[in-house]
Amino acid sequence: MLKIREKILEKEKNDDYQTYQRLYRLRDVRQNLPHRCDPPESKNQKGIHQISTRLPDLSFVPDVLPGGCHHHITGKIDSGGGVMGVKMTNIQKPKDMSRRKFMTLAGGAAGFAAMAAMGLSAKNGECSVNIPEIDINKITYAENETDLLIVGSGIAGLFAAIKGHDSGASVLMVSKGRLGSSGMTPFAKGIFAYDSAKEKLSIEEFVDKISRSALGTNNPVFTRQMAEHSLARVNDLKKWGFFNSPLYFDAFSKPIKERNIPVIERVMITHLIKENGKIAGAAGFSMDEAKVHIFKAKSVVLCSGAGGFKPNGFPICDLTHDGTVMAYNIGAKVTGKEWNDGHPGQAENAAACYDGWHGMFDRKPGTTGIGIRHDLGVESNYQAYMAGNPVAGGPPGRASGNKVSGGPSRPAEFAENHRHGPPPGGDHKPGGAPGQMGGNSVGGSSAGMSIHKSEGLVPVNDKGASNIPGLYAAGDALGSHMAGAIYTQIGSSLAGSAVQGAIVSAAAAEYAKGIDLPKISKAKTRAIEKEILAPLKRKKGYSPAWVTQTLQGIMIPNFVLYIKKESLLKAALAYVEELRDHHMPMLRAADMHELRLAHETANMIINAEMKLKASIMRKESRCSHFRLDYPEVDTKNWNAWINLYKGRNGEMKLEKQPFDSWPS
Repeated sequence: MLKIREKILEKEKNDDYQTYQRLYRLRDVRQNLPHRCDPPESKNQKGIHQISTRLPDLSFVPDVLPGGCHHHITGKIDSGGGVMGVKMTNIQKPKDMSRRKFMTLAGGAAGFAAMAAMGLSAKNGECSVNIPEIDINKITYAENETDLLIVGSGIAGLFAAIKGHDSGASVLMVSKGRLGSSGMTPFAKGIFAYDSAKEKLSIEEFVDKISRSALGTNNPVFTRQMAEHSLARVNDLKKWGFFNSPLYFDAFSKPIKERNIPVIERVMITHLIKENGKIAGAAGFSMDEAKVHIFKAKSVVLCSGAGGFKPNGFPICDLTHDGTVMAYNIGAKVTGKEWNDGHPGQAENAAACYDGWHGMFDRKPGTTGIGIRHDLGVESNYQAYMAGNPVAGGPPGRASGNKVSGGPSRPAEFAENHRHGPPPGGDHKPGGAPGQMGGNSVGGSSAGMSIHKSEGLVPVNDKGASNIPGLYAAGDALGSHMAGAIYTQIGSSLAGSAVQGAIVSAAAAEYAKGIDLPKISKAKTRAIEKEILAPLKRKKGYSPAWVTQTLQGIMIPNFVLYIKKESLLKAALAYVEELRDHHMPMLRAADMHELRLAHETANMIINAEMKLKASIMRKESRCSHFRLDYPEVDTKNWNAWINLYKGRNGEMKLEKQPFDSWPS
């Protein structure tokens, strides 16, 4: 009988795990899930996991799980807030159990399996539960000092940390998520590698053709830089085992551990600190314990990625323009906000990110060769606007079916560029382009995000320096306009992040050699700490989830973001300004997880204002910016990038920066 009982328990355990895997494939990835727990390692564990994890939002789950059962979670809470000895057992869902209570019970178990699908191990203490209640009087504080503070742990942050260290600087990396497992990096499966011995196009010809596709919107200095250094960065990644697994944590950890670079994970940086006109450090908070962190640094390199409005169907819900907004708040210039990423989603199960990427999560990365395109989803959005949704699918920006007249124009040179999949050259079989969709597609899956490398801090030179001394940016946090306002080749974004991370951090390390560690006044740290914790101290106010949902309703419609006209842009701006002036100051949080959501929501509101004001200012249509009231390219007045900055009275200011120039 004992053996029979053991077999039953083993079958239940395996069924549980398979059920949770299916649930993960159907869930809407609305929140950052950079962590997971491994399945039981031995058959003798009988479904028991030693875990400590945040429970994700699983409100999408149907009332009854597959098989008509749900999972009862038992265990005890340790002194650090972790769940110890969790046991999962199948029980029938009582008829009188509310759906909310059921979600509370089932959410934990499904969350464990969702994390297991993302490559994290609970036994190493990599995940921890959010604190359900916060005693605001028991918040603790921590201070750190370093030459270079790297904000972000994607591929730009990886190379920034490594090359900064190799340049002789002390380096500290801080990440809102987990090394190699958050942001866009873990979903990028193709990396561009220019090999002059194999390619038919010279680098000069390559850069020139990119500029023609981008209608002049690219910065050729960064286009050339990416091509020249891409192969070296790919060879570095090969040494670390990057191409051996669809998960990047081990490959990223190898060079970090070899250099003993400290990494602080699951800390959200909310403020950059400036003293005497120069960068002095940063501040943020832990999502796993009631602690505020102050970082003193000679130089800060933002590798924090771009962001969106947490849309359905695209894995960018942990990206909310954190770096851009905190840099803007201390006087840094920002660019590229009128451009739009046009990645489509699928009409069926539109919120199922795993489904929409058609196996991309499971593939090993590969390299891509040169294949210059003019890829975008604006044509799809225009067709949907004129004829209704959904439209027939295809590769990015290639909607088929009955075409309507008018709409965004494509350069004649690229008009017949209808290739599927990655460009020729390179070992692209394991990787490839994201979301090669069949069936019907819908827009808005990447709403709020611009073209990779087009938005972010304005560079004042080719080293990624900003107009704030000591503040640098790389990857999607830098508005380098590497490919301009259009996608011109697959894999260049990942390569560009790696290349820029390496170059920028070397420059930041050189800058740090000539200065002393800045001093930050106590008055300033107290003021920053007060701003960080303000949502926790509010007894009443607005839920960040509700404000985010309201913002999505304002900004995601394709006739606001993608098919633009002044009347609707101004109408949307009026709503966003209401959120900025009234709702944003009243965001409240009950725990550290909600505190994160509150700061993310505030950042998205400021980004929405930037996008609308830049779109109103650019009175033409070009690449990924299309206006019904100004449908033609205007090279006389608009051969310029639009930069935004905060005025002396706190108002948002805009300016033109001519193409092929650095800001004055």
